[in-house]
Amino acid sequence: MKKPVSTLIQIGYWVLYGMLLAVLFFLLTLSQRQQMRFGNWCRIMAGFAVTPGVIGFYAFYCLLFPYYLRTKNLFSTLLLSLGVALLSALTGTAVLTLLFDTKFLDNDGIIGLIAVVLPLAFIALVNGSIGFIIKGFETWLRDMKLKEELDQKNYEMELALIKSQLDPHFLFNTINNIDILIEKESAKASAYLNKLSDIMRFMLYETKTNRILLTKELAYIEKYIALQKIRTANDNALTYIVDGDPGSRMIAPMLFIPFIENAFKHADLTTNGAVRIKFVLNESVVAFECDNLVKAGREAEKHTGGLGKQLMERRLELLYPGKYHLSTSLEGQHYRVKLTVDE
Repeated sequence: MKKPVSTLIQIGYWVLYGMLLAVLFFLLTLSQRQQMRFGNWCRIMAGFAVTPGVIGFYAFYCLLFPYYLRTKNLFSTLLLSLGVALLSALTGTAVLTLLFDTKFLDNDGIIGLIAVVLPLAFIALVNGSIGFIIKGFETWLRDMKLKEELDQKNYEMELALIKSQLDPHFLFNTINNIDILIEKESAKASAYLNKLSDIMRFMLYETKTNRILLTKELAYIEKYIALQKIRTANDNALTYIVDGDPGSRMIAPMLFIPFIENAFKHADLTTNGAVRIKFVLNESVVAFECDNLVKAGREAEKHTGGLGKQLMERRLELLYPGKYHLSTSLEGQHYRVKLTVDE
């Protein structure tokens, strides 16, 4: 939920709370022969209702709800709630003592203290519970909106992926190159045809899930690169390095291939070091770097594989909020993409 909306909800709550206290004052004056001054009533309510209410509300709103969301421990949350209520009540009692400069608590002893603290603690619990509910409602609305946005972006991504899957230029060139190999090296042509079949199968089935094994993503990339190698006789044009063990870690599908497609689209494969792709796999971080030499006279596009850099960044933000870093740079004829993901 946006901050202005959240702020308005809180302001609305405190306005209603103030109106309730005002109504109580007027009802009290109607039932009393000697009317209480409004100023005295405000001083009493400052310690009796406002102080414990505000402390209880925001302690539950800002601290206890996030704590419960993080730990899912109901018992410890209840204990902390009682502690917050007691602290709020003692603070309210201190405010009453300061405002009225009285020692009635000393005169009445522990019984008098308990008689004042218990109602204040109850007020703190009531306000805190309302703060807890409001925070839960805001969190639920935020999660629902995020889910809807993620579903929409995934839908857009799926459409974009389908368009890239059916890219006639890539398919035509690959099939044409395999067709040429059939007459010269049938065994190699068959192997490339199997790779193409695996790529199409991956695109059609594996991209439907939110997470796939990183090993599958890397296998897809390797087969894609192998098919791109058919375009050139220069063995030094491409460099592909995977440093580390992917193990059983998961990753969002098709996370890196748009950048790789863009590199091959703009690279001159007759040049040594035209495309350099590297993965560094640490314990929880996947670091990807793709560097390509842009063809002379052409400027690297700001779009990646037809998906658009902005769309890719938005997808990363939805899938890995606060857990990724993406940077692109063009230095001379070198176009470089760096992406790190904390999975």
